[in-house]
Amino acid sequence: MNRKTDVRAAPVPDSRGEPHVRRFDEQRWVIDNIIRANGIDWDQPRSVYLNAPCGTEANADFAGIRERVKKMGDIGPAFEAVARRREAKAQAAEQEGHLVTARDNYYMAAIQWAAAQWPYDRNDAPNLFCNERKRACFAKYAGLADHTVEPVWIPFEGRALPAWFHLPPSYKGGRVPVVINVPGMDSFKEAAVSLANDRFLARGVAVLAIDGPGQYEAPVLGVYFSTDRWAAAGKPIVDWLSARPEVDAEKIGVVGTSFGSFFSTILAAHEPRVKACAVMSVCHEPGGETIFQQACPTFKKRFMYMSGITDEAEFDTFRKSITWEGHAQRIVSPYLCVAGECEELSPLEHSERLLAALGGPKRFVVYQESRHSVGNVAATNLGPFPTTMIADWMLDRFAGKPMPSERWFVRSTGLIEKTAM
Repeated sequence: MNRKTDVRAAPVPDSRGEPHVRRFDEQRWVIDNIIRANGIDWDQPRSVYLNAPCGTEANADFAGIRERVKKMGDIGPAFEAVARRREAKAQAAEQEGHLVTARDNYYMAAIQWAAAQWPYDRNDAPNLFCNERKRACFAKYAGLADHTVEPVWIPFEGRALPAWFHLPPSYKGGRVPVVINVPGMDSFKEAAVSLANDRFLARGVAVLAIDGPGQYEAPVLGVYFSTDRWAAAGKPIVDWLSARPEVDAEKIGVVGTSFGSFFSTILAAHEPRVKACAVMSVCHEPGGETIFQQACPTFKKRFMYMSGITDEAEFDTFRKSITWEGHAQRIVSPYLCVAGECEELSPLEHSERLLAALGGPKRFVVYQESRHSVGNVAATNLGPFPTTMIADWMLDRFAGKPMPSERWFVRSTGLIEKTAM
């Protein structure tokens, strides 16, 4: 599908305005003061998880952004300023014939342009401009990358789901396993595959990094979230993968992070060709009472944009449909759930209920003292590193290794306590 000529992949301007959330509108001064006191990572470690795939060269970029952001209105401009600098460095390096330097800077510029989109909860000029620059920089990176990277447009409801398809650098022909990587509410497909030493590509596994219904670029294209859309999205995605000569259609997995833990669960429930599902940093509470009504109101405002809803009362009715109940029971393939003991956005009792509903083998790994964003605690540093563990777990499932249903509690000493489920 050619983005320049196919309307299904064209941005859709939206004149309805941005979503209105009472707590956000009334407490904007509180949010600004919280950011002033705690920095850009006040609600989640976004400067950490966006820095990670870029590597150490980007450390100074994110340190500068942490220093600059003092209020909500600073976020977009701070990321955009860094994106412009990185894009300029990439262009200069390319002109000099320094293609590896150009490649790295185009990648980092794409990540920064995408991060600059986050505060814009409508398809307005700033959002569409950042999206266009993000795609342009990532396309330049793709042309210079050390592995095959292709833009993908998966036909869906008369439009398209945007994705990038990555083959491992070691690929020499034949068919390889693949994972569908589903980001969270505030992340995006470009950051799903690291600039270097990616956890799946390094293991010989291809990656289809997607923005599914409602995620990041999808609403820019007019494809909004609903549980039913995620239930329907699996078939065209897996159809596309199964038609690729490089893909082993018997070894297709899905991984999801944060709200991607919900999205990927729904996808796996309705696509039996998915052989394994691994999720981390859970959002499993039906209706999202905690994340939408008690957590920072930016979560609710963002998800309203993702759903194509601007009226809060309408969304409060709509969010009752955000549930795995009646869906997860269909999953019989292996399922891995990784969470923090102190999960603050989705009480773990809901993940417990989901796991109890599954019909196949399952593993529930809980890290002592960790919050929603699993990491940065002794248990993740001394015990199995979460993202690495997920990659190895997926490789074992592709290899057909048996897996007992277990609950793991990873203590701050690194010790794993295992009990049967």
